[in-house]
Amino acid sequence: MHALTGFSLVSLLGFGYLSWDWAKPSLVADAPAEAGVEHPSAAPPQPPHIIFILTDDQGYHDVGYHGSDIETPTLDRLAAEGVKLENYYIQPICTPSRSQLLTGRYQIHTGLQHSIIRPRQPNCLPLDQVTLPQKLQELGYSTHMVGKWHLGFYRKECLPTRRGFDTFLGSLTGNVDYYTYDNCDGPGVCGFDLHEGESVAWGLSGQYSTLLYAQRVSHILASHSPRQPLFLYVAFQAVHTPLQSPREYLYRYRTMGNVARRKYAAMVTCMDEAVRNITWALKRHGFYNNSVIIFSSDNGGQTFSGGSNWPLRGRKGTYWEGGVRGLGFVHSPLLKRKRRTSRALVHITDWYPTLVALAGGTASAADGLDGYDVWPAISEGRASPRTEILHNIDPLYNHARHGSLEGGFGIWNTAVQAAIRVGEWKLLTGDPGYGDWIPPQTLAAFPGSWWNLERMASARQAVWLFNISADPYEREDLAGQRPDVVRALLARLVDYNRTAIPVRYPAENPRAHPDFNGGAWGPWASDEEEDEEEEEGRARSQSRGRRKKKCKICKLRSFFRKLNTRLMSHRI
Repeated sequence: MHALTGFSLVSLLGFGYLSWDWAKPSLVADAPAEAGVEHPSAAPPQPPHIIFILTDDQGYHDVGYHGSDIETPTLDRLAAEGVKLENYYIQPICTPSRSQLLTGRYQIHTGLQHSIIRPRQPNCLPLDQVTLPQKLQELGYSTHMVGKWHLGFYRKECLPTRRGFDTFLGSLTGNVDYYTYDNCDGPGVCGFDLHEGESVAWGLSGQYSTLLYAQRVSHILASHSPRQPLFLYVAFQAVHTPLQSPREYLYRYRTMGNVARRKYAAMVTCMDEAVRNITWALKRHGFYNNSVIIFSSDNGGQTFSGGSNWPLRGRKGTYWEGGVRGLGFVHSPLLKRKRRTSRALVHITDWYPTLVALAGGTASAADGLDGYDVWPAISEGRASPRTEILHNIDPLYNHARHGSLEGGFGIWNTAVQAAIRVGEWKLLTGDPGYGDWIPPQTLAAFPGSWWNLERMASARQAVWLFNISADPYEREDLAGQRPDVVRALLARLVDYNRTAIPVRYPAENPRAHPDFNGGAWGPWASDEEEDEEEEEGRARSQSRGRRKKKCKICKLRSFFRKLNTRLMSHRI
């Protein structure tokens, strides 16, 4: 049934997919300008259209131009004709990356330092912060979101349509079925999660999400005037689990021995063709010549679900390079220097000020942003204004058994999970997460000896230092040889930590159960309940460590916190 559904969707997309001429290899980048659109070398008559494409859990090795065994001809061509970002950083899990993209702020400045926002938590992107789409709306942009939100929805004020998007089609939670759009947040806690605007989109169930989202983007472009600047945020669910793909894509990888990798590869290729369809629609409807297309992954690949970050160390959920170094490129006729690779340091928080500046506005550190305008570095090849990145400081994550304040020269408690890069140096403290180097998964089953090839050298450690420029694969720990650098970076962590706001990671609320919302995930809290949650949060902050009265919600909070810790520690 799924295969037939996928086929019917391809048919619905028919003209966009089937009219693509594969015999013309330069069609994406070199097609003649649409009627009425000025030549790209001329000054644009208006702010550029911005199309931001975000993929979910796509690994560093999971794109053709990084030598992958997965076919991504569209991404390869767009990247080759644009600027590849090969010193680009994201966050190791979903919510943090999305929050930093839309606010231009580090997690320590949004209270989202710990884990993800779970479906039953009364939590969302801080309502007092102006988001990127809200800023672009102020500048005259029409703003549209298609895909995965995962930034909280417990109140209506948290929904995408209340945070700057004129329209929204997608899922509010982080992990839904690609066809049925069901999501379970524990045994028996399941609900439907596909929304159009602020309504549940029951009627769209059965359509494969990657193709559905690409089709919606095409419809938006067909009904919009190229004369009004457009911001399209396309947050594909692909290629997050569950591993599901239309059969016609899966068939291409039928000889691939590893079943998870085979399904994952099919999903990546399907997503690549969806990007092709979006690019074609931009050209057909007259947007392309005055557009900026940005492609980014949201975190490292999950290696035990088909993804690969090889040759980087680690995986999704870790602060090793495999978890935080992202896939990224910019494709645009407006780029001054194209067809090149940029090694300028870029972070996901930089998109906020960069895109606001492109739109004709201003955004800077004075606005509380942690990002920089990196467009001159990307477009012209200038030096990046960014010289350091705070990957994160998470005081709630499991403290490392062998860390201590003494181990941090009395400057920093090295038991606390933190990671920072300053110049060419990267420092990690606490437990950075699963630290193996994981070769591409090409076999159906690995022999037991495979797991012992390159294990994490020492588990009795809480401080690591690497020269990332010289050692991008993090194989030579220099913490013992360069205590001066360790001290300097620990001091920077202290400086950042002084600006951190309290972590917001509230207990799950039983009222969030989909059964109380007609079987679908959606907002459940009233303004009064929000006030109560805020009071409870303040009380917890003021009395941390004090014993509290035992109750069901307290036990739930403890259970899910422990479960999350195990998940993020990759010890299951």
